[in-house]
Amino acid sequence: MEIVFIEGAEDTPKVQFDPSKNIFEISGRSLPEDCASFYGPILKWLDIYVATPNPNTIFEVKLEYFNTASSKMILDVLTKLEKLKEKGKGVTIHWYSHDDDEDMQEAGEEFAELVEVPFEYKTY
Repeated sequence: MEIVFIEGAEDTPKVQFDPSKNIFEISGRSLPEDCASFYGPILKWLDIYVATPNPNTIFEVKLEYFNTASSKMILDVLTKLEKLKEKGKGVTIHWYSHDDDEDMQEAGEEFAELVEVPFEYKTY
């Protein structure tokens, strides 16, 4: 399966998906001008991955900040991952936040309430 690597920029996150190494990570800041254009290919890739996934997927979210438009796209990503659980595959979201970033911790908790995927909260 094709590897996804998008270098992070000031307003777009780094995205790295490599199923052969079991790496699934979104990190940095997410406030692209056109969220649909940025996240569209990511969502399509996840559709393909969900069709033939690894037995266990750990998806790491290490965002420092995201805007409202990105939050919808992040929810769409998490909803795709929910399909892995429905297929009987293991899936866990590792939601990272800085020690003193209560807003990002709370955002993870809110997403966890919206999808049926286990979340583990980590700090860095």
